[in-house]
Amino acid sequence: MHLQRTKSLFTFFFFLLLVVLTFFWGQRFPQNTPNLRLVGLDGIGWLMLALPFLWLQPQAGLPNIWEPTVNRKQRIWLPVAIGLVFGALDILVVKMILHPDPYTELPPFLQPFPYSIGLYFSGALYVEVFYRLVPITLVLLLEQIIWRGKYAHVAFWGIATLSALREPLEQFPDGAWWFIVYSFGSGFAFNFLQALYLKKAGFLATLLIRLSHYLLWHILLGVYVEYVELAP
Repeated sequence: MHLQRTKSLFTFFFFLLLVVLTFFWGQRFPQNTPNLRLVGLDGIGWLMLALPFLWLQPQAGLPNIWEPTVNRKQRIWLPVAIGLVFGALDILVVKMILHPDPYTELPPFLQPFPYSIGLYFSGALYVEVFYRLVPITLVLLLEQIIWRGKYAHVAFWGIATLSALREPLEQFPDGAWWFIVYSFGSGFAFNFLQALYLKKAGFLATLLIRLSHYLLWHILLGVYVEYVELAP
């Protein structure tokens, strides 16, 4: 048990190293780079809060990152497939239907490649720590302390639903009614599936869902816009 927890912590320290490297990478851009997004030192500090929650995954009834009972299909391949499907849908709706004309500059949700790889990895890690890992683990731990697992299912489904509502409410869009329905519905479904995979396969699975989505929606779409649409 302690070995699995230690492996989880070492994995997360590797993730943190990538975030730190992205911070220094961002400092090399000129200050007047339009729409450039940077990793902040405060964000790196906040990510350290994930460490005790990763250590307490078994007490909360959640699998460790490298839980031996979770197979590769559940931990890696299905999460990647889910993320790619949602990413492809977003590109179809937002880029191909709503904005088929070429961009004249990189919009804020796209960043220069290959810096975008580090930035969106960092962003995905931050979101999954504070939208999934911390709140779900905390609620399940409190349930174990107070009710000793009697209401564990109720606690999980409740916090899974609330965590799935957060992002679509924060990013509630303007526009046509069908786009609002699509954006909110797909956002809720995406986040709810992530909560299910945290419970089913651990933190790496839920992180891979978001990373796979970001791969298409932020990184590869950004490559297309930067090197095709904005090419001289």
